[in-house]
Amino acid sequence: MPELNDGTTLPDIGFGTYPLRGEEGTAAVLSALSLGYRLIDTAVNYQNEDAVGRAIAETPVPRDDIIVATKVPGRDHGYDETLRSFDGSMERLGLDVLDLYLIHWPNPRVDKYVDTWRAMVRLREEGRVRSIGVSNFTADYLRRVAEETGVMPSVNQVELHPFFPQEELRAFHSEHGVVTEAWSPLGKAAPVKESAPVASAAAAHGVTPAQVILRWHQQIDSLPIPKSATPARQQENFELGGFTLSEAEVAAITALGRPDGRLFGGDPTTHEEM
Repeated sequence: MPELNDGTTLPDIGFGTYPLRGEEGTAAVLSALSLGYRLIDTAVNYQNEDAVGRAIAETPVPRDDIIVATKVPGRDHGYDETLRSFDGSMERLGLDVLDLYLIHWPNPRVDKYVDTWRAMVRLREEGRVRSIGVSNFTADYLRRVAEETGVMPSVNQVELHPFFPQEELRAFHSEHGVVTEAWSPLGKAAPVKESAPVASAAAAHGVTPAQVILRWHQQIDSLPIPKSATPARQQENFELGGFTLSEAEVAAITALGRPDGRLFGGDPTTHEEM
């Protein structure tokens, strides 16, 4: 289990909820929790915090065993704005304490992410949030919030898959005690699963290509957050403990990385989401 720089821990895999909403979203989260997932990832911009909250309320899994993460959107950047946004998230989730709070995108042109981070530090100091982190931050943005507030984010959730392995950023994370989380860990529509290194490893270990990719994440110290509304697929994604990739297999999968490997133009220095 990855240990955060604030002393808390996360599981080796999480459950992503975008774009699951309404009854379908609640059912998917309930299924994931029943299969053993304990990190549930949502966001204001996913428009499903209410669905996640219903699942947390209905599941027989004890609340203390579940790590709920949500994210502040770009339109709520700023100190006071973030505090108000947090209150709205907590009302929709139906929670008293949040386990992990992230800045969704840095939106550097707006340049309010440091003010947002200061508000999040306050929320953690007040005990309303257990851990705070960011999403889609570069090393430079991580350095800046740490230098200006004295607090390095505990998590950075970024696009990461075999076509975009983020080796330099992962090295920075390792050096500074930041846990790497991966969104779109399977590469979505990109033909990652069909690539030769993934297919050959799947055949060698008697597992699926998706399981190979998710195991690759874990072995490079990346915490993947796959999404599926299908219980069978959720179970497949979760059951990764029965095999280990060789160093050569890990290296071959990492070597699939491409300079243009992003799934879309999601460069955080230019891409903005409000």
